[in-house]
Amino acid sequence: MAATSARPASSTELERDARLLNAREHRIRPGEIAVGVIIGRSSEFFDFFVYAIASVLVFPSLIFPYADALTGTLYSFAVFSLAFVARPFGALLFMWIDRRHGRGAKLTIALFLLGGSTAAIAFLPGHAQVGDLAVVILALFRIGQGFAQGGAWDGLPALLSLSAPPARRGWFAMVPQLGAPIGMFVASAIFAFLLATLKPEDFFDWGWRYPFFVAFVINVVALFARLRLISTPEFERLFESRELQPSPVSELFREEGRTVVLGAFAPLASFALFHLVTVFPLSWVVLTSADAPLRFLVIELVGAAVGLAAVALSGVLADRFSGRTVLAASAVLIGVYGLTAPQLLDKGPAGEWTYVLVGFALLGLAFGQSSGALNASFSPKRRYTGAGTTATAAWFIGAGFAPLVALLLASAFGLTSVGLYLLSGAACTLGALWLNRRTNGASARR
Repeated sequence: MAATSARPASSTELERDARLLNAREHRIRPGEIAVGVIIGRSSEFFDFFVYAIASVLVFPSLIFPYADALTGTLYSFAVFSLAFVARPFGALLFMWIDRRHGRGAKLTIALFLLGGSTAAIAFLPGHAQVGDLAVVILALFRIGQGFAQGGAWDGLPALLSLSAPPARRGWFAMVPQLGAPIGMFVASAIFAFLLATLKPEDFFDWGWRYPFFVAFVINVVALFARLRLISTPEFERLFESRELQPSPVSELFREEGRTVVLGAFAPLASFALFHLVTVFPLSWVVLTSADAPLRFLVIELVGAAVGLAAVALSGVLADRFSGRTVLAASAVLIGVYGLTAPQLLDKGPAGEWTYVLVGFALLGLAFGQSSGALNASFSPKRRYTGAGTTATAAWFIGAGFAPLVALLLASAFGLTSVGLYLLSGAACTLGALWLNRRTNGASARR
């Protein structure tokens, strides 16, 4: 029994097999790490956006047919938020699995749970078949997605950052963020194709279910890509040196709780904008316009491409000016955007194109440097847990309830109130960056 407990947490049979099958001469270069990170993040965001699009186009009518269109969408967004509530609990459980059984076991369970919960939604019965039980089933699957997301943190972005040349830290910091626009693009493209080729009744009956099947396959591919990397000697060396070793959450909050809080608030401008240029505008256009959703999905397809380019640009700018400078400047621009842009959604196609393209450009600049904006402030032995904890907290605070809150505000007070909501996120980002800089400056003086 003691021998089993003493076995290194990263030495599971699955991880050793992944190393033997995949690693060339047991060496992985930063470029290969980057590819694995992009594949992993793209799969997660694909799952995310498939559900997000269905929460606007399908679930209000399928699960809440007894409510009017606005109320049904609000109910759908309430279920959407459950994943972000479940995510911290999943993170705690999977952190325990990580310490006891290794990253390979944790990641395998988490991604199969994520893919399984997503694929199961493809078999979701409607309210017409099972009544209110349909709401319960959808909520359970959504909680399963969120729970799994809590265990999907594999430390690869941290490994990528630690492996990056000092002069390219900003570029390598943005690489994991490429997964968001890629996942958005693919999910939107699949739904747009289905809407364009199927009759409305066929899409609503069975067509919308296909993207959820695709999500499971993508997760399996991503699992093997990530297992290959977490099994490398470089990863194990960093694990053994405690730079990528999970530490108790209680110890993290006791010793570095201030950094956790500031790290959770630092990316709020980008995380709030994340849903206000993807999920919310789709719901607003569907609810207030007679146009078919296909047209707006095409706009978001182009927007995702703009966002992808902007994420890459953020890496170039960060290497020139620093990641925090890029994050702070983009927060200011997001604040200005919040005060002026939401009203464009009521100005017809030209306004919608402007809102989405400008929004995705700002989102790419901010989101590209938002992942672990303050992770360098953690001590090496708590950086792995600190990075995962701040990411979980930031998604919960900044993004989890954004579609629900934005639609509530817009329907009750108009689109201007959505801009004020976005402005509050920009203020949080600037405040957190300022407090962190002040704290670090004081520490350096001491």
